[in-house]
Amino acid sequence: MRRPWLASVLAIGLLALAGCSGSGGDTSTDPKKLTVWIMGDSSTHFDELVKPFTDRSGIAVDTVAIPWDSIDQKMTTAVASGKGPDVVQIGVSKLRTFASSGALLKFDDKALADHPNLASDKFLDGVAGKATAVGGDVVSVPWISDTRVLFYRTDILAAQGITAPPATWDELRADAKTLAGRGKGQYGYYIPQWDSALPVIMTWGQGGRIVDGAGKIGFNTPEFGKAVDIYTGLYADKSVPTNADFDQVQGFTSGTAPMLVSGPYLASAVTAAAPDLKGKWAVAPIPSGTANTSLLAGSNLGVWGNTGNRDGALRLLDYLSEPQTQVTWYKLNGDLPTVKAALSDPALTADPLVTVYAKQLSTAKLLPLVPNWDGETGKALLDALNSIVLTGANRDTALKGLYSATDGTSVN
Repeated sequence: MRRPWLASVLAIGLLALAGCSGSGGDTSTDPKKLTVWIMGDSSTHFDELVKPFTDRSGIAVDTVAIPWDSIDQKMTTAVASGKGPDVVQIGVSKLRTFASSGALLKFDDKALADHPNLASDKFLDGVAGKATAVGGDVVSVPWISDTRVLFYRTDILAAQGITAPPATWDELRADAKTLAGRGKGQYGYYIPQWDSALPVIMTWGQGGRIVDGAGKIGFNTPEFGKAVDIYTGLYADKSVPTNADFDQVQGFTSGTAPMLVSGPYLASAVTAAAPDLKGKWAVAPIPSGTANTSLLAGSNLGVWGNTGNRDGALRLLDYLSEPQTQVTWYKLNGDLPTVKAALSDPALTADPLVTVYAKQLSTAKLLPLVPNWDGETGKALLDALNSIVLTGANRDTALKGLYSATDGTSVN
């Protein structure tokens, strides 16, 4: 979850954008050059990835790595000035915010027809086409995916007589209570107090939804109530740590918290921190209630609206959406593909962890594409739940406050 202050800063940028129409800045006017903003520190790998594209097309790609902690300010400045890159990577949680600015190119039928790899049916259903459209307009294509699964210590569970990972949230709560009974300072599960996705995942698992049929946020449902009971029940059972600075990697590798829900990045962190635990932990699909639905996260790629090299930008996106390119990116950078054919490639399915990730991704869903989820809707959700479990606030009163603050917020 990143940068809750984005909305207020971006609002200034959107006002400025209304008066911006000229090209310039990082956008290229040279048909043989593209500027691409890539998030994080993977620019070297990206240069390697796009070399065949340059060899094939003659279009040079200038990769600019934008640190995650700088992207909000960088994008806000670009939106305000109208001067951005030709292609930009955008986290899906930020997509609505920046798409609403009008800074991104709309992908019309002609653009998609001329670039077959960009057809929505090539990508995971949960993030393709209209799934990430804003105001009915498709302004990005899927790039990399992420999801949440259950990580568990097979050795510790087995020692407590638990021979299989919990398949339901009720089973997880029972197993967590058993594991917490190992002694003082031992827990069964870990809940990140900053993670607004977890209670949403729990709601989906009960067969509920956060967005109603009218496209409005609506937490006040029986299914959300069941999710709250599971969430708060884990605290009531004393199965989860209450300190906000609990380190999930250390907790998992030490065995203090032998079960938690996280993304594939945790596997890399655990392997690096405790290689001696190989064979003593595994992943499983997210626990369910009446449904097995997890979070679909990751990032998309957009084209800056005033790029001087529209055709080159679309050609690059088409190349990046080729199944083999996506497999290569996984090998280079460890990011999961969004292209279905890439997710079923033997180079990925040979890894038992990826097999679980891919299965989970097939039914995963995005968090509601509301403006500034982290700073407003998600924060209100966590404030309510944390007030109940950490400070003893009245459950009904806290939830009424949540409903008042969030219900009716429009997704599109």
